[in-house]
Amino acid sequence: MSETDTPEPDRIDGAPHPRETPRVIGQDAAQAGFLESYNSGRLHHGWLLTGPRGVGKATLAWAIARFLLATPPAEEDGLFGAPPPPASLDIDPEHPVARRLLARSEAGMFHITRSVNEKTKRLRDQIVADDVRSLARFMSLSAADGGRRVVIIDAADEMNVQAANSLLKMLEEPPARTTLLLVSHQPSRLLPTIRSRCRELRLSTLAPDDMAAALAQAGVAAPEDGAALAELSSGSVGEAVRLINLDGLTLYSQLVALYDTLPRLDRARALKLAEAAAARGAEARLDLLFHLQDLFLARLARTGATGHPPAVEAAPGEAALLARLSPTPAHARAWAEQAQAISARIGHARAVNLDPVALVLDTVFKIQKTAA
Repeated sequence: MSETDTPEPDRIDGAPHPRETPRVIGQDAAQAGFLESYNSGRLHHGWLLTGPRGVGKATLAWAIARFLLATPPAEEDGLFGAPPPPASLDIDPEHPVARRLLARSEAGMFHITRSVNEKTKRLRDQIVADDVRSLARFMSLSAADGGRRVVIIDAADEMNVQAANSLLKMLEEPPARTTLLLVSHQPSRLLPTIRSRCRELRLSTLAPDDMAAALAQAGVAAPEDGAALAELSSGSVGEAVRLINLDGLTLYSQLVALYDTLPRLDRARALKLAEAAAARGAEARLDLLFHLQDLFLARLARTGATGHPPAVEAAPGEAALLARLSPTPAHARAWAEQAQAISARIGHARAVNLDPVALVLDTVFKIQKTAA
């Protein structure tokens, strides 16, 4: 299997890889935090990039890598004084380092993700110790371009125990002029000793305008209802791309239309929705259906708890439906408890390969029972 054919677990379907994304959008505070450390002359060796999935953590990691490998060390004051400190991480796409990173031929860069199991020829579900141990061989090579090296681990949450322990040894005794960038969606899953040896950069969800700009940069055509997309994706570009690819806005509208028939429930409509989501080859759409249903229940609970539906409707008629089904805090508690029960039921049923159509209908009937 060639490098170009190797599956990339850190690539979102339908969008460029983070190394191919030239600009970080909507994360000015995180960029400023890194530049402040760099310009102080006391750059930390380990960085933990955290925040919700899909908000630009990997894109920022690659931007930092380009910046570090392409920016020469600060010079002593000359005849005209020292040059001003960098105010941006942006590097010209035509810079040799940027071109080498894009071609995956940069000698000062090492990238760790889940690898392919040579026996099964499939992606592993974890980053294993051998993936991290190969980093030691990279460190033993002579340094390039002024001696700086950069390592990106995406996602660090996916390391198994052995891999995490191997990385910890490097964080405890960091090689000179080496920066490790750990992308983490759930930092609580990392060893506390790893977290304590890294400086955290927390990334936030994107506002609708930044979301639109990020989608445009990725070459993804956004739907007309950008506000609904931002609402359902919770400010995550990655989630927005998934919603666009799988027509998630339409699917959520179908869910809202179905539950608008509660408490009696249009069973024919429920069966049609279940069969469409559970068709052969529609696993991604089934996953999305369960995610959107969970989101609907969360919005129901929030409506009852706050006394009003969310400010932005994610589907036509949603606000009136949420207010009707969850008018009080008592209703909010009932919906929250049902959401927890349904989530556990789905997890168990999928583990034992329960028929998807039956599983979808089972969750719909449980929601009907709560509504009644």
